[in-house]
Amino acid sequence: MNILHIKYAIEVARVGSLNKAAQNLILAQPNLSRSIKELEAEMGIKIFERSVKGMVLTPEGEEFIEYAKGIIDHINQVDMIYKSGAAKKQKFSVSVPRACYISEAFVEFSKSIPDTNTEIFYKETDSKSTINDILDSDYKLGIIRYSSNYDKYFKSMLEEKGLSYEMIAEFSYKLIMSMDNPLSHKETITFDDLEDYIRISHADPHIPSLSIAKAMREELPDNIRRCIYIFERASQYDLLSKNSQTYMWGSSVPAGVLEKYCLVQRDCKSNKKIYKDLLIYRSGYKFTELDNNFITELCRSRRRNLGYNL
Repeated sequence: MNILHIKYAIEVARVGSLNKAAQNLILAQPNLSRSIKELEAEMGIKIFERSVKGMVLTPEGEEFIEYAKGIIDHINQVDMIYKSGAAKKQKFSVSVPRACYISEAFVEFSKSIPDTNTEIFYKETDSKSTINDILDSDYKLGIIRYSSNYDKYFKSMLEEKGLSYEMIAEFSYKLIMSMDNPLSHKETITFDDLEDYIRISHADPHIPSLSIAKAMREELPDNIRRCIYIFERASQYDLLSKNSQTYMWGSSVPAGVLEKYCLVQRDCKSNKKIYKDLLIYRSGYKFTELDNNFITELCRSRRRNLGYNL
């Protein structure tokens, strides 16, 4: 495929005329017309309809031009980076569970982003998607969360897939609810106390091989009659703060967030489960300066919110 011919086609599509395009490209019109015909023959499609009104894109031509613009954009980026001496773009990417102490760490990390070409990707999702992000989507770091009774399962799977891991946190879930929730005033909360209330849960399982329904049954008590499943954290706080019948399980929430949304967090003595957050990455991957800065803030946030060092 001739790159010049692609550029010619993009210019013809932009101005809608062979004459104008030829003038802009400083090219003889017959040569431009021949280049367009050669490109159409090579692609096996008709890119333009020729009429008295000028050059009009066909449906196939519209699709081709969109792809062509992407190709030229990538070529221009390569030229800018390697020919103009521009600084190489720094990149940071992490896929994580929906957890306040992690998002707090990310906010603090964001304050130290260098004043250079930098791209940052921060994604909140479930453990299965995080593992796939590392393996298939070029994310460099991930944090997965699971119940400790699945420890052998996860570590065996990670090793099988060529992923390294490090323990970030180990904790029991807290109950998070509105200050107006009647349970917020109880000294001791049990699973039975929760039966008449509405549980808010993230609608994706921690265990990759289980369905959502089965994963939820394994993670939480079975006596819950009403549950709202959500996919992001903003709605959970609105629900918790404005509906005093709701509650949610989660890792410890920073005091500032609790105060902002008029929430409290309580222990439940019936809940004996321990959860683990693991940092994962491809085996052999070398941490960048950005990676190390994020991990530093992650450890600080863990210490502030979960109250310990590893």
